[in-house]
Amino acid sequence: MNAIPAPKLDPREQHFRIASPRRGLQLFLRRLEPVRRTAGDARPVLYVHGGTFPSALSIAHRFDGYSWRDALCAAGFDVWGLDFHGFGSSDRYPEMDEPPEANAALCRATDAAEQLAAGARFILAQCGQARLALIAHSWGSLPTGLFASTHPDLVDRVVLFGPIARRIPPGSDEPPQAPAWRIVTLADQWSRFIEHVPADEPPVLSRAHFDEWGERYLDSDPGSRTRDPAGVRVPTGPFNDIRHAWHGAFPYDPAGLRAPVAIIRGEWDGVIPDTDARWLFDGFAAPSKRDIKIGHATHLMHLEKMRYALYRESIAFLQGGDQAPAP
Repeated sequence: MNAIPAPKLDPREQHFRIASPRRGLQLFLRRLEPVRRTAGDARPVLYVHGGTFPSALSIAHRFDGYSWRDALCAAGFDVWGLDFHGFGSSDRYPEMDEPPEANAALCRATDAAEQLAAGARFILAQCGQARLALIAHSWGSLPTGLFASTHPDLVDRVVLFGPIARRIPPGSDEPPQAPAWRIVTLADQWSRFIEHVPADEPPVLSRAHFDEWGERYLDSDPGSRTRDPAGVRVPTGPFNDIRHAWHGAFPYDPAGLRAPVAIIRGEWDGVIPDTDARWLFDGFAAPSKRDIKIGHATHLMHLEKMRYALYRESIAFLQGGDQAPAP
C-alpha cells in the first residue's frame, strides 16, 4: 500500500520521508520548530504514538486551536512526530493488502523499536544534537522502552504517558495470537475513550471535540469510509504486545532504561493501575524518576479537559533541573 498524503497541520510544519529498516518502505516524520530560537538551542523531542492513531491525531491535533505540540514549542522544544508503518502517513505493510488471517500481527514492539531508532538517528542528524527526549503514549511506551534501553547514548529524557507495564494474572495461559491487522471504528474509539470515567462523574471528553477528531481519524485511511461501519485499518502488533505484557511477557527490562524517566497517568487510567505503575517505577534504574497522577483524567488525557495539566507536567520534567545545585 502506498503512503497516505500528509496535509500540513501548521504552515511552519516540515515533513520528511526516510528509509525504513523494512526494505522498500518509508517512514514519515513531521516537525515543528519553536517560533523563537537561536542556532542550536532547541532540544529535540520525539513523540511516539500509541496503538490506534498516529502523531497528527495525538500530539499535533489542535483542540480549540491549541495542541500539546504547540505547548512544547512555546517552551522552546523542537517537536517531532513519527508514524509507524501502518499508521498515518508512513507506508503500509504490504501484508495489509492481504486477508488479516494470512499473516502474523504486524508492528510488534521489536519491529517498531527499529523504526524508532531510524527516526531518532535522522532527527539527531537534522538537529545537530547528540541526544533527544522521548514522549510515548500507551503501547508506544514498549518500543520506546526497548529503544531507550538499547541506545542509552541517544536518549536524554523519557516521558511515558499512560504506559504499558507487566502484569501476571493468576493461572493465565499464553494469550491468543492476533491476525495481521484489524478495523477500528469510531464507535470502538468512543467506547474506549469513555469506558473508565466513573458513572457519577461528568464527561472529560467533549463530544464535539471527538466528532471533529473522528473525521480526521477516518481521513487517516483512504478506505475508511468505504466500509460499513466506517473504520480505520490498523496493525494488530500493539494489541498483541499489550496482551503479552499482561500475561507476563514484557519486551524490555525497565532496569535498562537509564535516562531520567517520568510516568504520567490519569486518576482513571484503567490501562495502568497503581500496581502496574509501581512495578514499572521500581524497575527503572534511572537517576531521576517520577510517577505523576493527574486527577479527573483517563488513558486518553491528551484529548480531554485535563490535557493542559499533562502539557505542563511533561514540559516541567523535560526541562530538567531536578536537583538542587551542589553547595
